[in-house]
Amino acid sequence: MRVLSGIQPTSRPHWGNYFGAIAQYIELQHHEQAFYFIADLHALTTIRNAEQLREYSRDAALDLLALGLDPAQATLFLQSDVPEITELTWLLMTVTQMSLLEKCHAYKDKKAKGLAADAGLFTYPVLMAADILLYDSDIVPVGADQIQHIEVTRDIAQRFNSIYETEALTLPTGKTLDATAKVPGTDGEKMSKSYDNAIGVFEAPKRMRKKIMSIKTDSKTVEEPKDPDNCAIYALYQLFADKDQQAELADRYRAGGMGYGDAKQALYESAVEYFAPARERREELAADPATVQDILRDGAIAARRKGQEVLDRVRSACGLVARVGTD
Repeated sequence: MRVLSGIQPTSRPHWGNYFGAIAQYIELQHHEQAFYFIADLHALTTIRNAEQLREYSRDAALDLLALGLDPAQATLFLQSDVPEITELTWLLMTVTQMSLLEKCHAYKDKKAKGLAADAGLFTYPVLMAADILLYDSDIVPVGADQIQHIEVTRDIAQRFNSIYETEALTLPTGKTLDATAKVPGTDGEKMSKSYDNAIGVFEAPKRMRKKIMSIKTDSKTVEEPKDPDNCAIYALYQLFADKDQQAELADRYRAGGMGYGDAKQALYESAVEYFAPARERREELAADPATVQDILRDGAIAARRKGQEVLDRVRSACGLVARVGTD
């Protein structure tokens, strides 16, 4: 089974990104054949600064590798290093109905807000479908709000296969990421960059502590008992602490005599310790850019090898002649 996922290089990962998605992507590499790409072509719909895009793409590679993605077990590459993706996108667009794209969330949301939507945003789902289909992906891990991406991909693939009476494209299955544990932000709402309530995975410890200390709490005094199950600090602490540590802090909440400042300090210390190996690994990788470049290059070679195999099937199904000068 082949699993595929893409990471947009538009922002640095925060705790919600890590526990809600990245950690689960990385876990899958131990059980499936994994392809992970940095979606720099997708990012062009929002980032219009060349150096910024290059910097964000480098950061995304460093972050994923530091957080545990193992190039010996998973293929990591830049989306733009696989030119087959753009050819497949065009071939898929020739069979994709406008009505399908008009229903897609990103386009509908922007249109509803009266904002201008360019052709890149409108056809974004086709590029996303090509990302998935180019590698014969069986499993695509997504959040519950992203299931539409898989449905659109399946619709496009089924229509292509039906029109050309072929089985050239493999229909993927979505794997909904485990979202049982909500990752609250500093305001108690879901952690999100757009809400300005996020705590970054690789934030400087001093800045991280400042954000943790700003987490909103109720007005209970130090002496009063507190409910850990209705406290954002404790919910976040559970992400980092083991069962015994969680139980100990929960008892302190219920017993009274502990202020929220003590709980915040416990959260800060646990988070710093939890991410310390990743922080150290990232610093090592940042000091050795050649190694990261080699990983991305090797990943692109492997991705292109698989992509060419799939694209050849699709081209043949369409009736396109063999490429001049190819084997």
